[in-house]
Amino acid sequence: MLRRSGLQALQALLELGRNGEAWSSVTAVAAAQQLPAPMLEQLFIQLRRAGLVESRRGRQGGYRLSRAPDAIPVAEVLEAVGAPVQLRADLIDAEPPEQGVRAETQVLTSMGRRLQNAIERELRQLTLQELLFDLESWQEYLSNAGGVMLG
Repeated sequence: MLRRSGLQALQALLELGRNGEAWSSVTAVAAAQQLPAPMLEQLFIQLRRAGLVESRRGRQGGYRLSRAPDAIPVAEVLEAVGAPVQLRADLIDAEPPEQGVRAETQVLTSMGRRLQNAIERELRQLTLQELLFDLESWQEYLSNAGGVMLG
């Protein structure tokens, strides 16, 4: 359902979100997220073209978020790297009703379309800020500090 490129783009943006306004090199993000740097560079190019990150050349350069994390919907990230979430085509792409088509087939196709619409709606509402909050909550919970899971 969720492509690898979409997951990796979200990982990279979470890392940039953690770093706030600081510029992060591809090498640093790749090391922190255990991602291959050449692939990450390609994702950053796509994310920059979509206006989700900005870049700066030079020793103090790198990438950072171009807007606040609460202004970056997950759906926009996935679309930027060509990885929108899609249900299987056979659940949502039935032909228009014809003679001899079973009602059950149409009901299940309609259900598939409703599920796809619900997923798209949720991904448009879910922001990078919410994922950052969840990340911090999980990190606290998984540390030996005995934290409480917040999300």
